[in-house]
Amino acid sequence: MTAISLDNRRNLINVTILLNLTLFALLIVMWLSLALSTDTFWSFANVSNLFRQSALLSIIALGQTAVIITAGIDLSVGAMVGFSSVVVSLLLKQGVPIPGAIGLTLLLGVAVGLYHGFAIRRLGIPPFIITLSSLSVLTGIGLLLTNGSTISGLPAAFTGFSRATFLGVPSLFWMVIVVAVPIYLLLNHTPFGRYIFAVGSSPEAARLSGINVNRTVYLVYILSSTLAALTGILTASRISIGLATTGMGWELQSIAAAVIGGASLFGAVGGVAGSLLGAMALTTINNGANLLNINPFWQQIITGLLIVAIVYVDQFRRARQ
Repeated sequence: MTAISLDNRRNLINVTILLNLTLFALLIVMWLSLALSTDTFWSFANVSNLFRQSALLSIIALGQTAVIITAGIDLSVGAMVGFSSVVVSLLLKQGVPIPGAIGLTLLLGVAVGLYHGFAIRRLGIPPFIITLSSLSVLTGIGLLLTNGSTISGLPAAFTGFSRATFLGVPSLFWMVIVVAVPIYLLLNHTPFGRYIFAVGSSPEAARLSGINVNRTVYLVYILSSTLAALTGILTASRISIGLATTGMGWELQSIAAAVIGGASLFGAVGGVAGSLLGAMALTTINNGANLLNINPFWQQIITGLLIVAIVYVDQFRRARQ
């Protein structure tokens, strides 16, 4: 793959900004339509639930976005969510203090990310294959640890966090801000952010330019797995249980959120704002389907069709450049 020229890079950024504005407008239209279709959409309980659910998807989507920008993919994030919810729950049940349980679980995310980076760069295993393998392995380990059952009875101080609000905004959504702001600064205002985009454009050109491609790939996969582990911790707090399968299917949702938000599966394009909008759009579709008593399986159909349409448009646009 050849490196994207400066002019093409600017064109892609402009297209991404336009897509984000279009997605934001579409999101407003969906909100207004749902408000007119049901009396409960703008209720405090529903809006709080909407923001809490979108927060969980947003966090894993941000890590997925960093991976996709390097032209990679992480299919293990959903399994990592479930596995992390089990690990943090087991640690808490064993009497480990909440900060210690959270810290150890996040370290597991770092370890999984290191493993993915090593397998991709040192062993030459494609990202799709190694992360698909981890999806199965992490789910299996989580089920073995729990014998397929749930872990309940978690400390009130742990489960209370997800239900709390600050300034009327759910604490889970504040966590999105805590995560999104540093990632935005990382991608757009640091040399490492430029390295991520350069690797996604052309790993060989990036290497010849003096960029440490191995380190860059390691770090984006560590970021993705660690954010997935954080999402697992927050999910356990929200639903008050540890469950190995709780993140099943979230890998597709995180990819969809990033792609719908403007990230390119061909690499070198993507951003924080688009991924957050994509996550909110998908959550709104699911929330609206529930309020309107529409079969929730339609969400999966819509998500799949959106991915195909957006990737096709992206491929068509690249072919013309």
